[in-house]
Amino acid sequence: MAIPVDMAELVNGTTVESTRIEFKTDFNPEPIVHTICAFANDIDNIGGGYIIIGVEERDSVPQLPPRGIPKSRIDPILKKLEGFCHCIEPLYQPIVEPRLLDGKYVIVIWCPGGFGRPYQAAKNVYKNTSDKRYYIRKMASTVIASPQEERELFYVSSDIPFDDRPNLTASPEALSKERMRDYLRSVGSALYSDSEGLTLEELANDLQLLSGPPEDRHPRNVGLLMFSDHTERYFRYARIEVVDLPDPTGEGMTEQVFTGPIQAQLKDALLFLRNYAIRSMTFKRPDQAEAVTVFNYPYAAVEEILSNAVYHRSYQISEPIVVRITPESMEVTSYPGFDRSITDDDIANLHIQSRIYRNRRIGDFLKELHLIEGCNTGFPTTFRALRQNGSPLPRFHMDPARSYLGVEIPVHPAFAPTDKQGEKDDALERQIMAQLQDHPLLMSELSRQLGYKSVSKRLRRVVTAMLGDGRLSAVHEGARVRYTATK
Repeated sequence: MAIPVDMAELVNGTTVESTRIEFKTDFNPEPIVHTICAFANDIDNIGGGYIIIGVEERDSVPQLPPRGIPKSRIDPILKKLEGFCHCIEPLYQPIVEPRLLDGKYVIVIWCPGGFGRPYQAAKNVYKNTSDKRYYIRKMASTVIASPQEERELFYVSSDIPFDDRPNLTASPEALSKERMRDYLRSVGSALYSDSEGLTLEELANDLQLLSGPPEDRHPRNVGLLMFSDHTERYFRYARIEVVDLPDPTGEGMTEQVFTGPIQAQLKDALLFLRNYAIRSMTFKRPDQAEAVTVFNYPYAAVEEILSNAVYHRSYQISEPIVVRITPESMEVTSYPGFDRSITDDDIANLHIQSRIYRNRRIGDFLKELHLIEGCNTGFPTTFRALRQNGSPLPRFHMDPARSYLGVEIPVHPAFAPTDKQGEKDDALERQIMAQLQDHPLLMSELSRQLGYKSVSKRLRRVVTAMLGDGRLSAVHEGARVRYTATK
């Protein structure tokens, strides 16, 4: 099975966070097995990690070009590694592949989060009967789990993330080979050139998109969400809706719905928002020579918030992601809200860092497509973009049960709506009061008296508001209604 990531980007940490990559100068079985065990346990649900043998690391920086592994040593190392992996219980076999990097062979070990976790490994791998320990990753280190961490590990191991579960209602044919190949091409994977000769199931296996025994294979949910031509058949509300509300009454409302694979939804929705909703304004300041350009909503902030919603939402909840645009703000709503590892104080202090990742496989794919950044970097990027633009910081809306999350970006002050509409409504209210002082009128009669050809939505809205605050009253004459000013 091939490893579907670009080697240069993997080593440079541009698609996978550096904390998920361990570099080893040479083959040293004990620390390698312990790190395999730690990545397989994936206590933070971030997708496991990678071990690269043949690359020296100094001060957390890989030294390139690599030292490499002589070609004659590769097969013996692979055979020994397979044997040493039997020191892990339950049995866990990572995906291993020799790769060329700058003309030298290195051995890449891919360790996705395992279905059989929690895993434990022999403390001394040369004596498989020795004490076994639960190993986990802490930052960029492999450590033995403390009693508290063991309890946490058993807790997260009791539930396989939804995106990594098989979907028993679908067959492998629900996946699209062309979409999988398009992904490999986009990320610069070495597997792309070989993928044309593979069957759909072989390629899906290489991408770890299938689950089950050979006679009963089913696609995992991540495969249907990202590599199917008919995502909506399996996840009806896995979509993004953009609603523009220029007026609170709904007058002039427009709606755009984005469906299909979630990465395509995200790209299309962001392109639409960039072209349709984001505006700029350039002006001169008296205290500086250069002109200043500001945006009603900085694109970098919108991109991070919507990308986070796609990454962190639950695809088990039949609700879409909704982007709601009004003259005052843009709000992105998704389901559910922040997990309980983020406290109310954390939210109030804008210190939003989650320990639990709902969709680890989706996160891996989106990172390799450069649609999201690393762990816990989304909101800091958002805050920075808003501050640089001179925009207010976002507001977070949730109910006590945290069943939903609304992230609202207030519009930049330079684009804040003026009170012109209010002034126009005040003038219309005075005209209405003048017309209705002496005798009641039907709505159509009032409209003609005010010079309108027909009854407008604005007139109905203003009359309804005046009825609500008691300045007008309604006189019913059978099916007809006349309006009069309250004496």
